[in-house]
Formats: sequence, structure tokens, C-alpha cells
Amino acid sequence: MDTSVLQSFLTIAQTGSFSTAAEQLHLTQPAISKRIANFESHLSKKVFDRVGRKILLTEAGEKILPRVQHILSQQSALKEDIAELGDVVEGSLTMGTSHHIGLHHLPPILRQYNQSYPKVELDLHFIDSEAACLAVEQGTLALAIVTLPSNPSKQLVCTPIWQDPLTVVVSKDHPLAFAPCLFETLVEFPALLPNEGTFTRAIVKKALQPLDLTLNIGLTTNYLETLKMMVSVGLGWSILPASMIDNDLKALSFPNFFPQRQLGIVHHRQRSLSVAAQKFVQSLPNH
Repeated sequence: MDTSVLQSFLTIAQTGSFSTAAEQLHLTQPAISKRIANFESHLSKKVFDRVGRKILLTEAGEKILPRVQHILSQQSALKEDIAELGDVVEGSLTMGTSHHIGLHHLPPILRQYNQSYPKVELDLHFIDSEAACLAVEQGTLALAIVTLPSNPSKQLVCTPIWQDPLTVVVSKDHPLAFAPCLFETLVEFPALLPNEGTFTRAIVKKALQPLDLTLNIGLTTNYLETLKMMVSVGLGWSILPASMIDNDLKALSFPNFFPQRQLGIVHHRQRSLSVAAQKFVQSLPNH
């Protein structure tokens, strides 16, 4: 039964007046009278007698009054419990992230989150962005902080957090460091890149496709720190986040080629986020 009907019954019983009860509940008197008429029809019993100007409870009304009070009291307690639940931040939070984001973006965020919500047990999985998105889609991860896919599944909600500009890099003594910046020249030398199927690899292939050029793959790994080391000792060229460039590397600038990735948060469109997950999302920049 609609608890608004029970509230109308209780308020009339407490005030002894349909008009006063209607005013307290912000209803018209015909509206509250209709509620009580429907209530009495449902019970097949009258709950109020109208004696002159007085409104009195019938025997049936007297009998159900304590039960109505109990039901409405329980409803109020339930609302309070739910409200308190929104303030309790505990339990576990299973989350995936790439090594690059885990090393270069998340440490201060994780430190602050742990200090703010020490009762949350963080279950952090270091995983490739593509695999993390699939895990979120399949429900094994609640959240992923990853390189966002250019064509995400319809089941995923992808929210950008950081722009991640990319740069083609070589060692300072590599032949490409002294050659014109042309893709035709670039592909003559070994490329040190993330694995096939990664978002970063796709950026490079898309740039070369109109020129009908094929990559000369020398080594593949999804660990960007490993790629950086390999490039710095002259084993080939790569494309890395601009934030990783240091004195051991030289950045190459190609005409009309300004690659970048979007890093951000991924969660399932149909999965409700726990309070712990909501608080983590709120701890990220721009939230």
C-alpha cells in the first residue's frame, strides 16, 4: 500500500481534522478525502466517524493506528539507514590501471584517497588498457584508469581526465636525429612499439596508412619504461608520452602529426558504483 495514504490517515488521526491534515501534507481537502475513501474501500472498513465537526477514529481505525505508526516509523528508519550508507566509505575497490598511469599519474591520488578513506581495501590490478576495458565490460573490474579507446563499447562510460601528448623519439646519436623528419625515412629504421592491437600502436599505423608505408618492427612491449630504455641505447625509434622525454632522448617533429592519447576512467554503463568507487572518481582531477 502507498505509504502516502498511511501518512494521510495518521495525520488526520493526530490532528482530528481533514483540513488541517491536508494543509500539513500540502494537499487539497478533496485529495486527502479521496485518499481516505480509497483506504476505507481497500480495508472494507470505515476508519473515521464524522460526529458533528469532530473526526473520530472508529474501532477499526483505533486497531490499525499502532500498526500504521510502526510502518511509517520503519520507513523513516530505512531512509535514515540509506542516507547513512552514503557516508560510509569502506569495503574493497577493485580497479585496473596501466603501468604508465600507475607510475606517473596515480601515486598522489592514491595516497590522498588512502588517507581520506583508510577503511577501503584497494585491489589494484596493473593491466594493459585494452584488457582493462574488457574486464570492466565483463564485470570483473569495477573501474579502470586507462588510455581511453577511440571506439569504446556501448556498454562502457569513458570519461577523459588527462590529455597525454605523444612524441616520436630517438636517442641523441641515432641517425634519425640528424635526418629530415619524414615518415618515409622513419620506417627504414626499427620501431620499438607497444603490441599490435594497442591504442598507441593504432595511432602510428593510422598516420602511415595514407602513405602506404609499413612499419619495420624491431621490438614490442607494452612497458613504456622498457621502450624508453631501448630507445635511449640506440636500438630504434618509438612514440612515447611527452612527459617521459628527458636528456637521453631527442623528440622528432613530423609535419601535421600531433598524436595524443586521452587517459581517463572507464566504468560499466549498467553497473552501480559503490560508495568507495564514487569517492575515488570524485578524487580525480576535474571532478
